[in-house]
Amino acid sequence: MSPEPSPSIVARPTGADVDAMAALTASLTSPEPGAGPRVGAELDALLFDAGGVIVVPDPNAMGLALVGAGARTDVATLVRAHYAGMRAHAGSTGGGEDTWSAYLHAYLAAAGVPPEHEAQGRQAFLRTFGHRTWRFPLVETITAMERLHTAGIPLGVVSNASGQIEGMLANLSACQVGPGGGVPVEVVVDSAVVGVEKPDPRIFTPALEVMAARGVAADRIGYVGDSLRYDIAGARAAGLVPLLLDPDDLYGGVDLGPGAHRIGSVHDLLPPPERPERQPEGQTEPEAD
Repeated sequence: MSPEPSPSIVARPTGADVDAMAALTASLTSPEPGAGPRVGAELDALLFDAGGVIVVPDPNAMGLALVGAGARTDVATLVRAHYAGMRAHAGSTGGGEDTWSAYLHAYLAAAGVPPEHEAQGRQAFLRTFGHRTWRFPLVETITAMERLHTAGIPLGVVSNASGQIEGMLANLSACQVGPGGGVPVEVVVDSAVVGVEKPDPRIFTPALEVMAARGVAADRIGYVGDSLRYDIAGARAAGLVPLLLDPDDLYGGVDLGPGAHRIGSVHDLLPPPERPERQPEGQTEPEAD
C-alpha cells in the first residue's frame, strides 16, 4: 500500500507564498537605480502598443507556412524574427511598402530561410500574414502588466490595428477594459476605430483623456512600443515618455531621439521593491534611546 502523500507536497500555495514569490521575482528582475524611467519615480501610468509588446505574429502559424522554404519552426526563433524585422524596418531609408519589405527580408533571414528560397518564403509569408496573425501572447509582458495593475498603476493599450485588437486581447486573456480574464486596463484604443494611426499623436487622445481623469499628465505616462517609426515617434509627438522594447538588444548605440529610452522587458519598469537598508558589515543596529 502506497504511503499517504505528504501534506507539504500537495498543499496549494498560500497568499503568503504568492507574495513571497512576487517579492523574490521583483528583486531579481528590477534594474539597478538610474537604469531608466520607472513607475513610481518618473512614471505614473503606462500605455502599451499591442503588436510586438503584448502579442507577436503567431510563430506556430508562421512556422507551418515557412517550413517548406527551409525555415526553422521553433517558437523562440520565430519570435526573435519579428524583432529582427522591426530593427530592419527602423533602419530602412525608404517609406511605405519599402519599410515592410525590409521587415519581411529580415524576418525570413532570422527565421533561417536560405537566400535561394527567399522568393518562396515571401510568397508563403504573405499568404499567411495578416491582422489575425497577431495572436501569440507574450506572457512575460502580461505578467509584468498584472504586477503593475496590482501596484495600482493605470494601464492602457494604443495600437495601430484593424478593429479587432480589443476583442483579440480579451479572447487571449491578456487584458481588457475593466474586470475579466486578463489584466484590467483603463482604455484600449484601436486605430481603425478612432480613424487615425501612429505616428499621428491624435491616436493617443482618447487614452490621454482617460488618464487625465485619473489625474495623470501626459509627461508622466510611458508608452511601450517596438517601432521607432510609429511608436517612439508618435509617443514623443503626443508628449509621452517613449519606451522602445528591445528584448534582443538590437538597438545598442542607436540614437532613439529626444526623451526616448530602451528597455529589455516591461519588468524593467516595475516599481522598485521595498528593501531593508543594509548595515555595513560588523555594524549592529543602534540601541534605542
